Amino acid sequence: MQAVVVGASGFIGSHLVDALLAEGYRVRAVARRLPGLISTHAQAHPNLSCHCVDLSDRLGLDQVLEQAHVVVHLASGSLPQSSNRHPHTDVSVNLLGSLNLLEASCQAGVQKLVVVSSGGTVYGFPKQVPIPEEHPTEPLCSYGITKLAIEKYVSLYRHLYGLDGVVLRVANPFGERQRLEATQGVVPVFLARALRSEPLEIWGDGSTVRDFLYISDVVAALLAACRYQGPEHLFNIGSGSGLSLRDLVTLLEELLGRSLEVRYRQGRSFDVPTNVLCIDKASRYLAWSPQVTVAQGLQRTRLSLCVD
Repeated sequence: MQAVVVGASGFIGSHLVDALLAEGYRVRAVARRLPGLISTHAQAHPNLSCHCVDLSDRLGLDQVLEQAHVVVHLASGSLPQSSNRHPHTDVSVNLLGSLNLLEASCQAGVQKLVVVSSGGTVYGFPKQVPIPEEHPTEPLCSYGITKLAIEKYVSLYRHLYGLDGVVLRVANPFGERQRLEATQGVVPVFLARALRSEPLEIWGDGSTVRDFLYISDVVAALLAACRYQGPEHLFNIGSGSGLSLRDLVTLLEELLGRSLEVRYRQGRSFDVPTNVLCIDKASRYLAWSPQVTVAQGLQRTRLSLCVD
């Protein structure tokens, strides 16, 4: 089986490359810049090839998708917190790029397309918790709107051309290789500041609840989606339970064995108070459920850093 991972140089993509190779796939890693976070073991693997291709390059996509069986789309050129300032860029890079990938996948006769969407932004203010896939979608940021539009195009291309596309609405992933200097993801941001003995900054009063999912569980869900043959095409992928930011700080204090300074800032308009995903559907159809708790995941992430 030939698998193509678009966005392979990133946090999730690099872990997925490892897992696909371990499962016996021949893998083409696609990204704008390589190798990025792809492991040295994967780079040396005979079944991996790397391709610097931008989603705007339709000819390049046609070439790299030739004879591909499975394509996993992880690439994104924007962040939720900055997307409202640059919605035109969000649309031109992410939405139009994804359309190029959909068209190239149809042209190549791809058997399965797995697209990672955002469980944290497409729903908006929750009317019920945990949030099921059928919940109304009212994104509060351009990032979520664009992700939702991509989902709709995946559905359209399935209807028009028979492209078997599956969408995973993934919660807040964290784990090894996540860039601590990045601005996306509260876990790496908090962990980086804690390790540098800097104060943690929380928007609001810390009662905000989020759904955190360790990277190995994210990858397991992606592999399950690649193998899935069935009638469903949309799945929430989360921990199934929520954790407040104050509780996350407590877990970090327990992990590091010391108190952490926290500074509270005025809440942001696009931050919903609670986001916890219902994962019953993924459990039923994908035979998937998370295996690693947040505390266990934080411990594994901390050990991988080898930093005191």
